[in-house]
Amino acid sequence: MNHGSTLKRPLQPMPGAIRQALVEPGLLAAYEARPPYQRNDYLAWIARARRDATRDQRIRQMLDELAGGGRYMKMAWRPGGKS
Repeated sequence: MNHGSTLKRPLQPMPGAIRQALVEPGLLAAYEARPPYQRNDYLAWIARARRDATRDQRIRQMLDELAGGGRYMKMAWRPGGKS
């Protein structure tokens, strides 16, 4: 599903390592259910990390937020709400 045309920021590619990090715990569907801007923002935010430790921490945060379902970038979020 490509929603690049609806985004105001450049569309971020999905790195294989991130896809694998989503697949292993069964969170790919939760990721794909998020609005396009959230998916793109997560990928851009992770890609901007300069240190491996920071990148890993950001991936963990994304996975935790997807698993919990009620957070986006440490902010409360609910599906179907304003986005």
